[in-house]
Amino acid sequence: MTRANDPRPLVAHVLFRFDVGGLENGVVNLLNHLPYEAYRHVVISLTDITDFRKRIVRDDVDFIALDKRPGHTLWIYPRLFRLFRKLRPAIVHSRNLAALEVAIPAWAAAVPVRIHGEHGRDVGDLDGSSRKYQWVRRFYRPFVTHYIALSRDLADYLTCRVGISPARVAQIYNGVDTRRFHPATPRRSIDGCPFADPECWLVGTVGRMQVVKDQTTLADAFIRALASFPELRQKLRLVMIGDGPLRAKAQAMLEQAGVANLAWLPGQRNDVPEILRGLDCFVLPSLAEGVSNTILEAMASGLPVIATDVGGNGELVEAARTGELVPVADAALMAQAIAAWAIDRQRAHLAGVAGRAVAEQRFSMAAMSQRYQELYDDLLRSKGGKASIYQ
Repeated sequence: MTRANDPRPLVAHVLFRFDVGGLENGVVNLLNHLPYEAYRHVVISLTDITDFRKRIVRDDVDFIALDKRPGHTLWIYPRLFRLFRKLRPAIVHSRNLAALEVAIPAWAAAVPVRIHGEHGRDVGDLDGSSRKYQWVRRFYRPFVTHYIALSRDLADYLTCRVGISPARVAQIYNGVDTRRFHPATPRRSIDGCPFADPECWLVGTVGRMQVVKDQTTLADAFIRALASFPELRQKLRLVMIGDGPLRAKAQAMLEQAGVANLAWLPGQRNDVPEILRGLDCFVLPSLAEGVSNTILEAMASGLPVIATDVGGNGELVEAARTGELVPVADAALMAQAIAAWAIDRQRAHLAGVAGRAVAEQRFSMAAMSQRYQELYDDLLRSKGGKASIYQ
């Protein structure tokens, strides 16, 4: 349990579930890079906490799982109230709609600062038009001190559709560890991958294979690229890393098209940096995104990026410079983009070099952690509380 005699202010990070995912990876990166002397931390999962917790390398972070049932349920309020009264955090930082309900028990427990972060679109509201979700956020608005949006798109959603004052919304991009994710020249072979020939050109993606990530559109685009440009059949290969309900569907599509031998779908892997260093191009076919960690990781790895033009993707990928943006669920245009990079490998390489430079200049871990620490400090001071002891 969190150390009561520790003079550092406590930040309670509240998520629906602490498992493999972009949101959770952002929390890991933040906790690993905030100065040790600034704040102490506890991660509270409304449901469960998996071995993903081992990604946090510091030894002063506590973890609490509440085993909550799905949905916003009032019965958990007293339990959260007692927990916050016991822990006495200076800040409660919830993330995404599934954890927003903790704002009320945190307010009731007199937590000085209550921050809510918007990391991406809700699965049932990919374009942000749901009146229901807008009203839910408005209901909790009086209990939230400040909001963090990971992209300009999400900041606009909060201010324009939910009606949050712009003064209460901070926009902070995710950071990427450019030491852990870096280019490899020449490209390195991926452990277990059947495509070791250096003449092959590997296009790939990494992520949970769920509907919102839409990897089946990438499978369709790969099939179309081979059909439209038969000369690519000798060199173009597809790598899809991750597990979930779309994995079997994508595999079936590739088999039906007769190109399953040109694709590799090994399931979930824990060596993502090494996998990215083994690709030539990264594709993110998502139906919705906030700010994609995998795009940032691919850019830091020196890869050109093809992404759907949704959420914050257009804030990361500079079309015709570091990659290409294509309409959502448009397999034909995605196929053209893949083929163009595969045919002109020098242009693809230069786009990857430019992406690495952008990752280093705009999306460093140091910049992200500094922004969060400054916001935490400023909000605590505004409430008359004690800011971090590390300035």
